[in-house]
Amino acid sequence: MHNRHRQHVTEHSTMQLTHITTRAPHLVQALEALAQRADNQEAAQTLLDDLIGINVLVARKFTNERTADGLLEAFHLTVGCISLGISQANIPQDGDAQLAFLLHHGAEYVFQMGFRHIKELSGLPYTAFVSDFDNDPYIQQRDIRLLFAEICRADPVAAWKGDDVYKRELRDRQHNRHIVACAKWLRQKHYAGPVKDPDLDANAVIAIAVIFAIAGDGPIVARARQKDIETLIHGVRATPLDIEAGWNALLKKAPPQYHPILRERMDEYRNTIIKKILSKTGIKTVITELQNSYAGSELEVDYD
Repeated sequence: MHNRHRQHVTEHSTMQLTHITTRAPHLVQALEALAQRADNQEAAQTLLDDLIGINVLVARKFTNERTADGLLEAFHLTVGCISLGISQANIPQDGDAQLAFLLHHGAEYVFQMGFRHIKELSGLPYTAFVSDFDNDPYIQQRDIRLLFAEICRADPVAAWKGDDVYKRELRDRQHNRHIVACAKWLRQKHYAGPVKDPDLDANAVIAIAVIFAIAGDGPIVARARQKDIETLIHGVRATPLDIEAGWNALLKKAPPQYHPILRERMDEYRNTIIKKILSKTGIKTVITELQNSYAGSELEVDYD
């Protein structure tokens, strides 16, 4: 069985690598550079043996080692994962440098580098909503598999943008992590004591804190009830207030690393929900919009 796997992958590899695009995966660029070298047979054979072994292992774990389609899918994942490992290394992005890196470290090591990036990425929050569900081992493994397929699937004869997808996903998830950290800090400083609910809608927590901060240098509010919102609206409509002063007071309390997030929300809300809170818009209407568009489940609403 193993020999048949090797034969199939070897034949397919040769076939796939005969047509290379100018935007090929990094592994293919390295192989192109190898093909230009004289006396490359030994290095090429070692590299090919390594790729076949990795391909079979990927098929066993992620696709299907007993079918041609499973081996082909594993081949695409192998190419992309090694390419991701190369792309994230601090080396010039040209074929010769990529080949030197690949030969120095070995294909298996570079594959593991790429897969480690996938695992680390999966550990960052996909959204700014956190729940115990995220800690379920099955869900964590599912997310790794999905990211692995989304980023690392690479056809050697087609353009591959997995490294760009990885960079974009990493940036978005790091931003989500920062939002979650800000919300957790606000929850910890909640005026009535830390909020310990395991489910966390981080964007909603930040929205509530920013909205309640317009009332002045008061306590930090990270979760609210309908009565709290009603009291806030009645109070700010009855008494002229300096919204900017209230927001600056919140910023003075918050750690500097959270200021960009808080300022972004302040800029967003200044001419939207804050205007409605200060206007003559019906209180029930305002609360409904707060629940639907800003505060979500972090706002306890009693209306039928």
